[in-house]
Amino acid sequence: MEQLTIGNYTLTWLRGGVTHLDGGAMFGVVPKPLWSKKYPVNDKNQIELRSDPILIQGNGKNILIEAGLGIDRFTEKQKRNFGITEESFVDEDLHALGLTSADIDEVLMTHMHYDHAAGLVKWEDSKEVPAFENAVIYLSETEWEETKNPNIRSANTYWKQNWKPVEHMVKTFQEERTAAPGIVQQKTGGHSKGMCIITIEQNDDMLIHMADNMGTHAHQPVLWVMAYDDYPIDSIAMKQKFMDIGCNNEAWFTFYHDYKYRAIQLDSAGLIQSSLAKKNEI
Repeated sequence: MEQLTIGNYTLTWLRGGVTHLDGGAMFGVVPKPLWSKKYPVNDKNQIELRSDPILIQGNGKNILIEAGLGIDRFTEKQKRNFGITEESFVDEDLHALGLTSADIDEVLMTHMHYDHAAGLVKWEDSKEVPAFENAVIYLSETEWEETKNPNIRSANTYWKQNWKPVEHMVKTFQEERTAAPGIVQQKTGGHSKGMCIITIEQNDDMLIHMADNMGTHAHQPVLWVMAYDDYPIDSIAMKQKFMDIGCNNEAWFTFYHDYKYRAIQLDSAGLIQSSLAKKNEI
């Protein structure tokens, strides 16, 4: 398992599952001859997208960013449509670290689309129950309202089975909250109306997790946003703001979906000066 240290915190990537989605949808109006130079694509025009939660440990807390795909959360048709080739190994990876799902204190959700939220729920005795039984699930109030009352477009990605079994564990905030010293979850909008990013600042270390507002390392150009973004102009504005902050402070940018990189560190010119790549075997 790949790990990154930021101040007093250790980040560990857990295996949450793999999808393969249409590359054109993932890169929006960007022509394929451009994006395909930066991200590999198969003969079905699909690109590999991991769904790997990030475990943050420090200051006496075990915090997850996102929840992965879970196990048996998709029909066979959905698995074909979303190109799911691997489901979650989160429990196994937690065990390898000497933890169980009961040890997770908080789950920080950037948003509640199916590929981020399906792993919040598991099957137990033919019933859908919380996958992290002692955790509080945090997301923005705006995101929670849209999750429960999706519009005609977002209904395709906000699924009741991913939130109904855990609604009693959800706590919301309006603009931002501090999860632990130096860890801030803040609403930015963009990919979804209530989309959040997560930042960590400890001493001279900085980390920015933009989630689907910069879904992969290939989405670094400010105008390269997804066709899946509900509010693309907001995505662009948010990227401009936080890419500027990150590059000027040599911050680490972390990824949930990237097939290759777990994190990259950019210099003031926006060039990769350091990276943490996914190992071929975890």
